[in-house]
Amino acid sequence: MGTNTRTGRKGTGPGAITPDGCAVELYTRLPAGAEPDIIAAAVPAGARILELGCGVGRMTHPLVAHGFTVTAVDESREMLDHVRGARTVHSSIELLDLGQQFDAVVLASFLVNTGDADERQALLRTCARHLAPGGRVLLQREGQGWHTNLPSERVDPAGFTVRMVSSDPVGDGVNSIYAEYEFPDATWTQTFLSRPLTDDQLDAALAQEGLAVDAYLTDDRTWVCARRAA
Repeated sequence: MGTNTRTGRKGTGPGAITPDGCAVELYTRLPAGAEPDIIAAAVPAGARILELGCGVGRMTHPLVAHGFTVTAVDESREMLDHVRGARTVHSSIELLDLGQQFDAVVLASFLVNTGDADERQALLRTCARHLAPGGRVLLQREGQGWHTNLPSERVDPAGFTVRMVSSDPVGDGVNSIYAEYEFPDATWTQTFLSRPLTDDQLDAALAQEGLAVDAYLTDDRTWVCARRAA
């Protein structure tokens, strides 16, 4: 995969910037949060997990510590250089075809909300292609109304500030989102395209790839478990 910036996505700040505008050093500083525990509670002990868009391993490392066998995929070699304890694969998600299947496929980081509908379907197609019989796809999507009433600001307990500065419509239901991450010694920005998805829209997108929602894993419905449709 080349290093050309993806359309509508860019980032600024110290260090390497990935094709989708993510700053590698920034992501080495961000905490994993509750996500690894949400995933661990939704899959069988010792499961084989395919993590799509693993970044620097924020979730990979806790999942490995939980005893899962993880294959971690990212299109950025600079991101993958930070991953430990897992098999790593350098590839775009859309083109990935490992020729094997997994107990669980994880598509986190709100990738399903990509502004490009064709890209979204390609991501979900990769999930379905690698899903073992009886397996599950775990998706993280944006919450309803996340990009309204901006600007907003959140101070993380770790000592940095996250600002969602703006959300500008660019047509066809897509918004251009501008975010800032301010640390005491550095600031990073990221611009990306986001397409909000209602439950019905997510159902339709999954159905195109032979998948269906099995359960919502969090009260805010941002984490979704899907399986092959009956």
